[in-house]
Formats: sequence, structure tokens, C-alpha cells
Amino acid sequence: MSSENSSADDVRQVWDVVVVGAGPAGASAAYAAAVAGRRVLLLEKAELPRYKTCGGGIIGPSRDALPPGFDLPLRDRVHAVTFSHNGRFARTRRSKQMLFGLINRPEFDQQLVEHAQKAGAELRTGATVQRVEQHGSAVPDRRTVAVVLQGGETVLARAVVGADGSASRIGAHVGVKLDQVDLGLEAEIPVPETVAEDWKGRVLIDWGPMPGSYGWVFPKGDTLTVGVISRRGEGAATKRYLEDFIGRLGLAGFEPSISSGHLTRCRADDSPLSRGRVLVCGDAAGLLEPWTREGISFALRSGRLAGEWAVRIAEAHDAVDTRRQALNYAFAVKAGLGVEMAVGKRLLAAFERRPGVFHAALTGFRPAWKAFMDITRGATSLGELVRTRPIAQRALMLLDRRPEPDGSED
Repeated sequence: MSSENSSADDVRQVWDVVVVGAGPAGASAAYAAAVAGRRVLLLEKAELPRYKTCGGGIIGPSRDALPPGFDLPLRDRVHAVTFSHNGRFARTRRSKQMLFGLINRPEFDQQLVEHAQKAGAELRTGATVQRVEQHGSAVPDRRTVAVVLQGGETVLARAVVGADGSASRIGAHVGVKLDQVDLGLEAEIPVPETVAEDWKGRVLIDWGPMPGSYGWVFPKGDTLTVGVISRRGEGAATKRYLEDFIGRLGLAGFEPSISSGHLTRCRADDSPLSRGRVLVCGDAAGLLEPWTREGISFALRSGRLAGEWAVRIAEAHDAVDTRRQALNYAFAVKAGLGVEMAVGKRLLAAFERRPGVFHAALTGFRPAWKAFMDITRGATSLGELVRTRPIAQRALMLLDRRPEPDGSED
């Protein structure tokens, strides 16, 4: 038997965990698996750093999920929020403490990957995954998954984590089901120092003209990230909303350095999170907050869980143990992030019907503003808020009620 086919060489060629996608979810999964001492390969199709359409807001739960010693590359610290309702009724609310931070995704993602590498993960960029196989000639045994790259190369692993974004190939393999798809459009607008100074430390959130839509302005030094989001299928109206929004803000005269679009996809309640030795997390699993479509904290938290459970799956010796560990991963995700998503779905449904009520509450009702501050700082979560505060439970139950046919409630 030649050395290429020796059993020792076969062991060397099989990674404990292969993570597909080097965004926040993938980098967190790779870090969690590598820090546990496993052989981890992180595959990314692009070269890093790379741009991603994203507001770049880092709320408390995101900060809490970062690796130890991670120094956030903040572009601004938010202490004030201006709320408006389709450009009208603007009111600014302020906080003595920082509400959340703003980052640029290219440097944030790059830094997360570097932490995973320092923990021992190996990064390979320019690697496009075509498919994963858990049966067939490419798979040497039942404990192994074959990751097939563009060009035909095969990488073997004991466990695979799919973190390859909202159009995930790994998600398709697992069978992820979606029940909410939204279109986000965004412009990165360089502005003069006088304009930038006016926005420093303050963001704008505008409740938009289409049901469930909203816009935002996030300042990042000499650039403003301006975006809008609404349900898919209203592309022309969403584009008009962004153009009108930029015009109302007096920013139409400044040329964007980047204009981009992105679909966010939210999982159905019964959507799977695993198949065999393959787990999905972050956008690949459809994990994000349905109302605000905030995804970074969901990516970081689900990525860490996926990395931890991928280690357990890599150690599983049979299908029964593999299935048990995969179910434990799903339970961990649903017990935390799933509860938040369930509340978020209820809030989105109510917001689609009564955006004016949300605007009035956040700008004129102290408990609503305090809840917003607590959530963004990470002092509580949507799920915890509804579970522990009777006033939040009552408010959500009232919002769940459908308005009268004449729309008189809004």
C-alpha cells in the first residue's frame, strides 16, 4: 500500500470541522471549534476583506458574543436616535450611555476571522463550495462528510457548519425553509466634515411607506450608511423609497461610493437546522430578528453554538449519537434565538398594521423608549422582555389585535 493511501494519511486529510463562509457566523463557529482544540478549516469564496450590504449596528447581544479580547473597530458610538414616520413627525431621543456601536463590515469580519485563526483555525479564501455529500463514492465512511469545491476538489470533515449566507448552498442541502424574504437597499455616502459632524453619535430610523418597511442612517466618520428595507416583491417601491429618503435628508447631491442590494431570509418555524453531520447557522439558517431584520447578533450567537456542537458531532461515532447532538444544537438555538424570533414576528405583524402606534410609543412613551435602550444595550432581549415584564406582555397582546376594518386604530 502506498503512503498516499495509508490509514495515517487518511486521518490527516480529514478535518474535525469544516466551516463554509467567513462572515460573523462562520468566523464565530470556526473560533468556537478551534478554541476547543479541534482541527478546523474555514472556507470563504471571496478574498478578504470584502464588502457586505449591512447597516453595521453592533448591539449588546453582539458585543456579548464576541471572542475574549476582541477590540471592536467602532466607527461611531450612538447616544441618540431620531425617529420619523415616512419623513414626518421627527423626534430625537437621547441616552447618557452608549446605545450601540457602528462598524464597517469588511474590517469587522476580517478581525473575527483573525481571532479564529489565532485560536488555530486554518483559513482558505477563493474556495467556492459546490455541494456537500454525506453518502456516495466521495465519502469514505459514515463518520465523514465530503465538501466538494468548484473545480472538483473534495475536502473531508467529521462535521460541517454552513455559514454561507442567505443564498446558502449548505442551507439547501439541509432543507432550510423560509417564510419571510425582504429586500434591503443601501448606499454608502461620503459626506463633507460639516455634514458628518451633524450626524455624529446619532442615527435616524424612519418608519417607511410600505407595510413593514423602514429606513436608516448610520454615521461612520466621513461616510453615512443610508438604507431601506421592505418585503421582497416591492422592488420598484423600495428603490423609490430609498431615493425619496436620500432626497429628504438633503444627501442627493453626494455621490455614493457603493450602492448595493441584499435579500434577507427568515426561517420558517419548522425549518431544520441540521442534516446528518451538517449544521447551519446565521443567515444560512434563516436566523435573524424578523421585525428589524437585525442579523449580526444572531450570526455571532448561532455561529458560536454551531461551532460548539460541531465539535460534539465530530466526536460522535454513530448516527444515533450524531442525531442526538444535532437535536441538542437545534434545542439550544430555539430556546434562545427562537424565542426572540417568535416575539419579533408578532412585532412585525403589528408594525405592518400600525406603524404610527410604534412611532408614538417610542417617541412619547417612556417605558417603550426604555425597552428600546435595554435591548440595544444588551440588558435584556425581546424574549426576556415579554417573559418578565407584565406591561410588555399586555402591550404585545394589544398589538396582536387586528384593527377595525376602517383602520381607525392607526
